[in-house]
Amino acid sequence: MKSSTQDKVEGSARDLSGKIKEAAGRATNNPNLTARGQDEQVDGKIQKKVGDIKKVFDR
Repeated sequence: MKSSTQDKVEGSARDLSGKIKEAAGRATNNPNLTARGQDEQVDGKIQKKVGDIKKVFDR
């Protein structure tokens, strides 16, 4: 698998994991878990963008 594709897949997985953590934090009224979920979503979105940038420069 190309590194750009791998970054996009891993970024999507982090984003999804972050959404789950955020929802669990809201459901349990745990602000720390909610914040960690939001941070993880941002990390995932950044990683997906890195994959997009790598794809552009691989051409």
